[in-house]
Amino acid sequence: MNIKLIGAVSLACLAGPLWAEGNLAAAPERLEPLQLDGAEWSMAPLEYTLETGKYYHWEISSDGLEEFAVMAPELWRNSWINQVVINDLEVKPMGLYSVEFDDEGTFEIWFVPIRPGRYDFWVDGFETRGMIGHFEVN
Repeated sequence: MNIKLIGAVSLACLAGPLWAEGNLAAAPERLEPLQLDGAEWSMAPLEYTLETGKYYHWEISSDGLEEFAVMAPELWRNSWINQVVINDLEVKPMGLYSVEFDDEGTFEIWFVPIRPGRYDFWVDGFETRGMIGHFEVN
């Protein structure tokens, strides 16, 4: 066996186990809810800062005055999605591309970002009206 490999394995064992910050058995960190306003064609907040490996709960609500599709495909592609809840009904997806409002309501999404980066989210077709934000994942 290679001496360098043995040394690296020995150092890793001395450092102890490495654990992710997220704990799916514990309560997730609740993000400030995203509010969609159909009368003003606006949304807030526009920025979120997250950490890889932490467990988050994000609520997205719409007043139902406009049909809105919230897109965040790159964030979802780089996250583990635990569940999506709609009207107290849970969905356990293998991935997520967007959530769409045809009426007033709230989506709840529980997820763990697994790759750092800057990920945009937006309301499809309303980006030029300022309905675009981003997640900074460290």
